[in-house]
Amino acid sequence: MQKMNQGPIGIFDSGFGGLTVFKSICERLPQYDYIYLGDNARVPYGNRSFETVYQYTKECVFKLFEMGCPLVIVACNTASAKALRSIQQNDLPPGKKVLGVIRPTTEIIDQYTKTGHVGILATQGTVRSESYKIEIQRFHPQIVVHQHACPVWVPLVENNDLDSEGTHFFVKEDVEALLSQSPEIDTILLACTHYPLLLPTIQAHTPKHIKLVPQGDLVADSLVEYLQRHPEVEVQCRRGSTYSFYTTDDPADFGEKAKLFFGQEVIAFHTIVEAVD
Repeated sequence: MQKMNQGPIGIFDSGFGGLTVFKSICERLPQYDYIYLGDNARVPYGNRSFETVYQYTKECVFKLFEMGCPLVIVACNTASAKALRSIQQNDLPPGKKVLGVIRPTTEIIDQYTKTGHVGILATQGTVRSESYKIEIQRFHPQIVVHQHACPVWVPLVENNDLDSEGTHFFVKEDVEALLSQSPEIDTILLACTHYPLLLPTIQAHTPKHIKLVPQGDLVADSLVEYLQRHPEVEVQCRRGSTYSFYTTDDPADFGEKAKLFFGQEVIAFHTIVEAVD
């Protein structure tokens, strides 16, 4: 008999990109129940202030807590960069946990680079936060971090414009801008959950010796290890292999676009996210 306090694992993103992380998590940990929440009504988060992103993220995380989730994964780089630590330190109710996507990536990035020069491709909000630079240098002070913002990439992905002449132009321009910062860059971290959908196009404009590192599998592997290290959290995660999808915007539109990111049909439901004091 399952314990009364068990619930699904929550996955939160400002929109669709977190579905690429959710897909990797489901492949590694298919036995659990999950709820995905996309705050599509207020996307994008990347150009918003730290305070606004913090407030929106807190509201959505608490909505997932309200829906019974004992553990929430913030599968959004901007929200992880601008809000996660404040929520962890100041806002968590007893017995609830929230994790992000930055630490699982930065902890092991040293396993990919031989030169010690790592490039970061991300949204403007993530780059401006300096979160990747701070976290990588905290774990691996010997690594030099080079960053470049790609503001056009997310709209290209969400419009399913993945392989057009224009997309190749913008991707080539941004990759070259990053690589121009140092000839020693041998690893590029795709620090936005939308970017894996552009991987073939990015590969076409990246020298073969440079490793491209998407986040999804790294976050999934980290979650596996986290649940093994924290059996007191794992025992609260309900096992039923069910997936539910919620959006703060139009569920029909969400379901139509989500298939691109999740790789299978998605039926979504509308939810209202209340302000959290």
